[in-house]
Amino acid sequence: MSSPAEKFAQAARRRKFDSSHLGHFVETLPYPLDDFQSEAARTVQDGRSVLVAAPTGAGKSVVGEFACYLAVHTGRKAFYTTPIKALSNQKYADLVEMLGTENVGLLTGDTSHNSEAPVVVMTTEVLRNMLYAGSSTLGGLGFVVMDEVHYLADRFRGAVWEEVMIHLPESVQVIALSATVSNAEEFGDWMQQVRGDTDVVITEHRPVPLYQHMMVGARLYDLLGEDERGDRVVNPDLLSRIASLTAPARGGHRFDAGAPSGRRGRGRRPVPRQPQGETFRPAPRAEVIAALDRAGLLPAITFIFSRAGCEGAVAQLLGYGMQLVTDDESATIRAYVAERVAHIPVEDLAVIGYHDFVEG
Repeated sequence: MSSPAEKFAQAARRRKFDSSHLGHFVETLPYPLDDFQSEAARTVQDGRSVLVAAPTGAGKSVVGEFACYLAVHTGRKAFYTTPIKALSNQKYADLVEMLGTENVGLLTGDTSHNSEAPVVVMTTEVLRNMLYAGSSTLGGLGFVVMDEVHYLADRFRGAVWEEVMIHLPESVQVIALSATVSNAEEFGDWMQQVRGDTDVVITEHRPVPLYQHMMVGARLYDLLGEDERGDRVVNPDLLSRIASLTAPARGGHRFDAGAPSGRRGRGRRPVPRQPQGETFRPAPRAEVIAALDRAGLLPAITFIFSRAGCEGAVAQLLGYGMQLVTDDESATIRAYVAERVAHIPVEDLAVIGYHDFVEG
């Protein structure tokens, strides 16, 4: 619960807004807007496009949410685009909570729900396809929120974001959100060329602290430490550990860095004898997760770039015997899953890999 002083400060900041849609939107929030949020939201209210570059956790998504709020309250449409289906599903849930089920739809490659709602969440590829097909759903579109817009620099998928920016009708305001645009001013200039009047709003304040670690073998190290003067430096213990694993040992080198160069392998470095002492091997995935668990860093997100890779990772953890839930939580999960598949014949459960799924 806020203290009287905090409530007073919040009220003072809200008085800065007039009785416009932004003022009413701010009143629905449980927190006051930061300066960069206010600046970007005012840009949207004033009818201009905006690029918002802010660190993860700074709250830039509230600017996109305001655009959706504005669409609902001005009789226009807003499309909220994300790079992947998982983010679309999460954003759909967030906007339903804010705007109501009847005002929010979802369009992904395999899902279509309430697609004519004032606010529709979708992957960027879906919007690109709609533009090329001349979909009637584009009628009345006023805003497009492009979350994680830094994907425009992606070698393989960036063209999708670029094509959407270029081909959207001139009347559509673009709200571009990113935590990782390093050349925001240059990017904003390009948006100005292809979208017209565009503001760039940048903040480097990181309200959620960022701590970096590195894992060497099975041990987790802080990436940064302090020297004798108290200055931030790369952790000396980490450097020492890396040096101990990469330095030559008696009897040869720890690593065979050789490779064929020339005919008949001339130039190949001789394969060393097995060195005495420890050799470096990256920790198996299960040991990485176990180390994170011991350090109190779970839950965590690990990036795996294919469905088969995800399934393989689960199999690795199962083979390791890892358990990340309590016995009570495990029983609850099993009971829930059993209820959900009660209508499926037993012989079919084996076909869909039910038992491995439940273990996972």
